[in-house]
Formats: sequence, C-alpha cells, structure tokens
Amino acid sequence: MHRGKSMRVTVLGCNGSITGNLRTTCYRVDDDLLIDAGTGAGDLSLQQAIAINAVFLTHAHLDHCCMLPMLADAAGNFRDAPLTVYALPQTISAIRRNILNGEIWPDYSVLPSPERPCIRFKPIAPGETVELNGRKITALPARHAVPCAGYQLDSGAASLVYSGDTTYCEDFWQALNRIANLKYLLVENTFLNANAAIAARSGHMTASLLAQGMRSLQRPVELFIVHLEAGRESDTFREILGAIPEFKPALLQRGHEFEI
Repeated sequence: MHRGKSMRVTVLGCNGSITGNLRTTCYRVDDDLLIDAGTGAGDLSLQQAIAINAVFLTHAHLDHCCMLPMLADAAGNFRDAPLTVYALPQTISAIRRNILNGEIWPDYSVLPSPERPCIRFKPIAPGETVELNGRKITALPARHAVPCAGYQLDSGAASLVYSGDTTYCEDFWQALNRIANLKYLLVENTFLNANAAIAARSGHMTASLLAQGMRSLQRPVELFIVHLEAGRESDTFREILGAIPEFKPALLQRGHEFEI
C-alpha cells in the first residue's frame, strides 16, 4: 500500500438540478483540487478559486463542467501557473469545440498567450492514475450518453469512488472489486425504474441497475446516492431503499465532508 496524505472531500454540488439550494456536480479535494466543475464551483470565494490547481472532469455535459470557463476567467489573472484540467480526450475535444471556441467563451487554453494560458488540458484514460502530493486519482470506466469516467480518490489509508454519470457498467463494478481500501462510494441514480427506457438512452442508473451492481460488489462500502432527477428525488430514493436496504444507502447532501 502506498502511504500518501489524508484527503478531505467537500461536496459543493451533487445534484442534477440548480433549483432552490441545489447545485450541480462539484467536489473539492483539500483546498486545491476539484472533481467536476458544475454550479457548485460557483460557491467558491475568489481566494478559494485561486487555490484550485487541478480539475478532474468526468465528462463534457454542462452540469459537470459549466463553471470551468468562469473559474479560469476569475482566477487566471491571479495565478502564476495554468489550471490543469484532466479529462478524457473526447471530453477535452468537446469543450474546446463547443465552449472554449471564441464564441461561447474565450479559449483560455491559449489565452492570454499560448506560452502562459489560463488552462492546460491533460488527457487521461480509464485505469490511468495521477499522483499529486501523495494523493492518487485514478480514472475509472463508465457508460454514459457521451464518453465519461468515474474517479477513485486514494489517500493510501482509504479510497473514495465517484461514479460520474453512468448506467450499469460491468467494468466499473469490477474496478471497484480491485480497490482493497475502498471506503466510500458515491454513485448516481438519476431515474425511477418506470423510466428505464429513458435511463438506457441517456446512460443513467435506476434502482434496479444499481442493485445489480451493488450485489456484484465483493467488499463493504459506505454508499451515498447522487444526481437524482429533479422533482422526483423522494420517490427515486424510496425505490433505492426498497431495492438495496442491506447496503444502507444515504442521500448525499451539499456541504457534506469526507475524510480519507
């Protein structure tokens, strides 16, 4: 086992909606990393934004990356080094093509100059690990409507896994079974079982699919549910409780903190 440093993960957003007090996906790791940059990143103060050195994106859908351009804009002038953005190659291409295209938003991967940009993209592949100051972040396989990755955050003492947006993905669950120090699992469950056809088309989970995955898991884990469909959270979570009561799932809330 590698011995890194302890990690603190703060939930800035874990929902699929921005209504009311809800924020879309963003997890802050210690003071310097983000997993996704949904609207939860908008709650960072300027000083907190400046402190972010790296962002790991699961995929290119707006609820997971919409604040990245604004984060670069707000903090870029105060930083001596670019914000490093790790993502699948397809995610990087989609963001360059559709957001940082000079029309929707300036291309901060070459501005203010190609030599000193605000953003530096680094491609990552499923199974690949990035080590930052003793903390290991590994991309995991996922199955979504667009290319997507989950992430394992490993302090050495324990691991937290976030699924990203995914439907049932056998490779994802097999990867979890290989994590000896797995402690926390944050997994999406967007749709009710009655919307299984929509879930299949859009690459999301239902309680039935989640149960299939959880019962293939060969190690204990503390389970947290994220990314429920807006307006149907109570009904969806009730289905989850009925499907996998033995795993004692909890509904993740903004502001929650994990220590690993």
